Amino acid sequence: MVLSTLVIAAEQQPSILLPAVADLIWGTLSFLILLFFFSKFVLPQARKLAAERAEKIEGGFRRAEASQAEAKELLHQYQLALAEARTEAANIRNAAQAERSQIVAEARDEAVAAATEIAQRAHAQIAAEQAQVVVGLQREVGKLAVELAGKIVGEVLSDDARARATVDRFIADLEQVAAEAGR
Repeated sequence: MVLSTLVIAAEQQPSILLPAVADLIWGTLSFLILLFFFSKFVLPQARKLAAERAEKIEGGFRRAEASQAEAKELLHQYQLALAEARTEAANIRNAAQAERSQIVAEARDEAVAAATEIAQRAHAQIAAEQAQVVVGLQREVGKLAVELAGKIVGEVLSDDARARATVDRFIADLEQVAAEAGR
C-alpha cells in the first residue's frame, strides 16, 4: 500500500523532465518573438559589422600587397640607379685615368722637346764659341808665325797679302799633320 500511494502521488505531481504545456507555449512564443527581433534587428547589424570587418581586412591585405609591390618596384629602381651610378663612376674614373695619362704624356713630350731645344742651343753656342776660339787662335798663330817667319827669313813681312798667304800655308800644314796624327 505504501507503494501504491507513492505511485498515485507520483502520477499527480508534474514530471521534472517534461515541462508543463503552458510553459511550453509561453517558452515557444517567447523564443519566436526573440527570434523575430533577433533576425530583424540584431542579425543584420551583425552581418553588416562582419562584412565591414571582412572588407577592412581584405582592403588591408590589398593595401599591404600594393605597398609590397611598390616597395619591390622602388627596390628595383634603386638597384638600377645604383648600378647606373657605379657604371658612371667607373666611366669617370677611366676617363680621369686616361686624361691623367694624356697629361703625363704631354708633359713628358714637352719636357723632352724643351730638353732637346736646350741641348741644341747649347750645342750651337758651343759650336759658335769653338769657332770664335779657332778664329782667335788662328790670328794668334798667324801673328806668331809672321814674327817667327820674319826672324827666320831675316826680313820683315809687313806686306799683309804675303803674310796672310804664309800664315794660311802654315795653318794648312799644321791641320794636315794633326789629321795624320789622329788616324
